[in-house]
Formats: sequence, C-alpha cells, structure tokens
Amino acid sequence: MSRAIEDDVSRTRDEGAVVDVRGLTVRLTETGDDIVHDISFTIGRGEVLALVGESGSGKSTVASALLGHCRPGARISDGSVFVAGTDLLRLSSAKLRAQRGAVVAMVPQDPSAALNPALRLKIQLRELIEVHEPAAANDEVDNRIVEALQDVRLPSDQRFLRRFPYQISGGQQQRILIAMAFMLQPALVVLDEPTTGLDAISTAHLLNLLQDVCRRRGAAVLHVTHDLTVARASADRVLVMYGGRAVELGNAQQVLSAPQHPYTARLVDAQPSVTERRRLEVIAGEPPLPGRRPSGCAFRTRCELSSEICATEEPLLRAISDVQVVACHHNVEARSAGPELLEAAAQRDSVTPVLRVTSLEVGYGRRTVLSGITFDVAPGECLAVLGESGAGKSTLGRAIAGLEASTAGTIELDGETLDPQSSRRRQPHRLAIQYVFQNPFGSLNPRKTVDQILRKVLVSARRVSPTVTEDELVDVLNRVSLASTARWRLPRELSGGERQRVAIARALLCQPRVLVCDEVTSALDVSVQAGIVELLRSLQTSIDLATVFVTHDLGVVSSLADRVVVLDRGRIVETGNSDALIGDPQADFTRRLVGAAREVTA
Repeated sequence: MSRAIEDDVSRTRDEGAVVDVRGLTVRLTETGDDIVHDISFTIGRGEVLALVGESGSGKSTVASALLGHCRPGARISDGSVFVAGTDLLRLSSAKLRAQRGAVVAMVPQDPSAALNPALRLKIQLRELIEVHEPAAANDEVDNRIVEALQDVRLPSDQRFLRRFPYQISGGQQQRILIAMAFMLQPALVVLDEPTTGLDAISTAHLLNLLQDVCRRRGAAVLHVTHDLTVARASADRVLVMYGGRAVELGNAQQVLSAPQHPYTARLVDAQPSVTERRRLEVIAGEPPLPGRRPSGCAFRTRCELSSEICATEEPLLRAISDVQVVACHHNVEARSAGPELLEAAAQRDSVTPVLRVTSLEVGYGRRTVLSGITFDVAPGECLAVLGESGAGKSTLGRAIAGLEASTAGTIELDGETLDPQSSRRRQPHRLAIQYVFQNPFGSLNPRKTVDQILRKVLVSARRVSPTVTEDELVDVLNRVSLASTARWRLPRELSGGERQRVAIARALLCQPRVLVCDEVTSALDVSVQAGIVELLRSLQTSIDLATVFVTHDLGVVSSLADRVVVLDRGRIVETGNSDALIGDPQADFTRRLVGAAREVTA
C-alpha cells in the first residue's frame, strides 16, 4: 500500500472512520489472476465515497467484498475489510450473515428483482427487523417501519403497506429498498447504481434523499456508479478504478473538475453535458481483462502520455495535494483542451419528413397511455423523446415500430399510412423502421454468434443470397466500429457496448429509413455511451438516417438531438429545437426537468 493511501487512511480514521479497507485483492480461483489488486480506502461517518470507472474496472467486485461476498469463480485472497471495528473477512459464514443488513446493507440497482413480488410491503419490512431482532415487540416494529418510510418520504398508512411491489412505481420500489437499508441503522450502506434508468427529476430527488438520510443516520456510504455527474452531486470523495487498480482518489469536486490521471480526464471528457453541445470523447480500446493486463501501467495502451517508464514500472499512488492522490508517472498539471464543442442544433428547413405521427393514441383497456401525439422527423434528423419514467416514452417508440398497436391516429412513412401492427405491415415497411432495445442481451439470440445473427437478417429478411453477403457483413461491422474478431463470438462473450453495436448493426442491415432507439445508453458507462452516441451521430450524416431517440438523459439530448419532444403523462407538453428548449424551457414540466438535471450537474 502506498504512503499516500496510508496517510489518507490515518487522516480519516482520526476523524472517525467506520470503514477501513486495506490491501483488498480478489483473484480468479482457477487461474489466480487478480480481478482487483491492493485496493485501500476509508469512509468516515456520514461520508459518501463514490467508486467510478468503466465496466470491468472492478467496482462491483469491491462493493461485493464489503459484504464479505465474491462472485462464483473468484476468491478474496488478501486484505482486510473493517466495518465498525470488525474485519468482515475473518468472520464465519453464520456471523457474516448476521452482519449483513444489521451492520452492512446494500441497495441494489434493480429494485423489482430485489423485492419479493409475492409478499406485501409490510411483511417484507417486518421480516427484516424480526430476523435480526427477534425479541423486538410488535408495536416497536410497527413504529420503526413508519419512521423508516417517513425518512424516505413514502406513505406509512396501512393501505400503502398492504400493496405488493408491482403495485407501486419503480421510484417507490427504490425508496422501499433505501428504507430497508437504513432501518437497522447499519454502519455502512453500499449503493449499486441506484439511479440507473431514472429521469432527472427522480435522480435529483433520490440523491437529495440519500444524502439527507445518510447524514441524519450517520452511516458511511459507498456509492458505485458509472455516471460522473451523479458522483459529483452525491459524493464527498471519489475513488477512480481502472483494470482493478486505484488510479485516483480525492475530493469529488477536485477530482472531477481538475483530474490529474489521464484516465480520469478522458472519463470526464466522455461525459455529456446539459449546458454544452459537445462531441463526446471516446476512449480508444477496451479495459484489460484479468490475466491480460499489460506490464507497467495498465492504462498505457490507451494513453496518449505513455512513455518507456509506463511499460516497465507500475505507478504507485502519490499525493499531489492535501485532497488528491494519483497513480501516474507523469505530471498532468491540468486537463487537455477538453471535448470539442459542436455547432448549435440544426434548425428545421422545409424538408419533407420521412416519418409523420398524427394524433396518435395508445391505451391498455380503459387506461390511456398516449393521447394526441403529433410530430414528424426529417431524414438525417435526431428527434429526442424526453420525459419522466412512466410518461409513455417507450410506448411511443414501440408504437412507431408497430410493436404496440395504437387505438387512434396515424403513422406515415414517406407519406404512406402504416398499419398499427408490425405483423400486418408490408415487408419493406417493417424493414424501413427498426427498433433498438434498451437491453441488447435480451434481444440477441444467446445461442447464435454475431455472424449468424447478422447473416440471418440478410438471408431471411432481405432475401439476399448467402453467397453475396460477405462484403456487406464486413462493411456493417466496420461502420459500427466492431472488431472483426467479435463476429465469431456469442453475445455473452461481448461487452455491453459491443452488444449494443451488434444490435445497431443488425438494424442497419435492414437498410432502415428510421431508427428508434429506446434508452440505448442508459446502462452503459460514460466511455461506451460516448461511442454509441458518436456512432449514431455519424449514421445521421453518412446515410441520412432519421432517429427517434427515447431517453431520460438530458446530457445525451444536448449532445445528439436536433429537436426534442417532451412527454408528461402521455401528452406532449413542449417541442422544439434542442438548444432552445434546454436553454429556455417554456412549459412548467420542462422547466422542472431541466432544473433537476442542472441541479445534479451543478
């Protein structure tokens, strides 16, 4: 462990640290290759430490280790994890189970998967207390449940408590998990991407809620996130990881505004901004896998500052100020010029639209989900559909693709009215509007290689002879910047960004006129997200592709979209040029949405 980290540990412990991680190393059981190596940090009472980095950097491995857990095929080979004075790694299985929930709690990314769908909320809340405190009286348990729900601003009446998880919104489910995490007053709470998939209003509310509860309860918090704006808004300090190593640690505002490691600087440049229309900087290459890390500095193969010493010596963390330590051989005095600013979003000319939606309505039974939706999209234009969770954004995208039958209104493609259901549309129309799902892993056949998945589109959908598909397959893989080796892999052997590129490549092989993208960047880390955004931007200009981009991320909207449609409870409340709408929103709801996004990024 470096001297800088020792100083940081000692400093924070003197101020009342409740979490002390030293020399944490996790290895693959079979090969002995390390997943994370020599990770050390502390977290004080009421302090939030954000853990950031690309997918594969080891964030989730570290988070799991704080609960004394390792995924199958891995083992904690070295180090200590002290929480409230107890080394969790030295406990028996029975004692460790007793610590989970009572001393260390976790808020997972997907609340719907964490809550039991067959049990009412009250039963699940009561069970948590009764398991850890079986002697607690019924009245005391009920009072603590009411107090926990009030802490997270949820109703505490019996009518609410009798609901099942599926009867409340996703945001309410997430708050139930936060209430459960803090209910036993644990010393440490681990947050695993709790804001992924949430709109700006929900994210701002959740972050304020977490900070408030954390401070009042005095818990230490480890917040795992890929979103640097969320890290800046929620954390006191930030630990940046790459290749299973700690590369930068310090005050959150200092690290994310003036990063001193080239990797951190590139992450900051890849982050979209609500206030600037910028080209997102993609970090070339991929993070190294365990056992395949280069000698010396793990980041050197992707770093523009790499020199001879980087290839031979692994850099150690060193202090560069009272609030910042960095592992780099070079003195990065300041960031580079930063990302390139783009021209303002194009104003609409008198271009004949390729897609026109008029007075569209979609409902389920007696419930109306979308009403009076009218807009059009021109060739080469990106139209963003923005709104809160549950506003009807995904329903609108699915209706355009014919995956959600509309009950009224029309959808026209090049002036020709389409049948509401895709199965009844003519083959050219089905090919002309392609839908890219949020979760590419769920939309790609897990038993087929990328080559087989893409080749099927040409042979089955477009009726192209198998003997003439090779050139087109090579061309589309190049267009989406996929390595040729990816062609022979199964979806599970690809990263999240690679799978999303395969899904886009499959759509492009249909030679579409319109591409509907449903939250395609929401679960991706900033570098991979930047690559997908820049890919979509290039497609708009190179093949005049019209894009309907369903999203909750105003930063991505600012970077990519030409125009924006804002949905609130199934109706359009505002539409216009993206720069004008974000810069000076007119509708009350849009002002709330933009204000919340600015609050998170401030």
